[in-house]
Amino acid sequence: MVLRSGRRLALAGVVCAVFMSLASPAAAQSSINFNAGASIDPTQVYGGVLWESRDIGGRFRIRPGIEGGIGDGLRLGMINLDLVAKFPLGGSGWSLIQGGGPVISLSKFAEPFDDESLEVHAGASYLLGFQHDSGFFTEARLSGGGAFVPQLKLGVGWSVKMK
Repeated sequence: MVLRSGRRLALAGVVCAVFMSLASPAAAQSSINFNAGASIDPTQVYGGVLWESRDIGGRFRIRPGIEGGIGDGLRLGMINLDLVAKFPLGGSGWSLIQGGGPVISLSKFAEPFDDESLEVHAGASYLLGFQHDSGFFTEARLSGGGAFVPQLKLGVGWSVKMK
């Protein structure tokens, strides 16, 4: 009995090794992404950085990030915890990005209000965008759930693959 389960374990190891050797190197890499853009309601400019995992199952990836925005009398810090899926668009080098997740917003009134209180709001967001194999991407994010969670964000960015 022990010998048979040892053979099964060895066979499972060989099958895993074969599948791992067939995996595309680009699909197996995580990346650091830098983005910037503008938001509506509140009207702001923003910039941020996010980390994107390698594929965790099929086309799915985890993509947490932080962003900072200023404008409309507010300073905002956003924490996004996204689950995204990428769908290649033929042989064009472009992929459709789709996903979303919870958003945590840290807001503080800017000068001249000089209010020292920091407010925390939570919401959810949905994102839709396109990314090229070169690293360039663009996305639109619809959000809701809090007074200081931007309703619409349009941005562009660059993805740097980690080796």
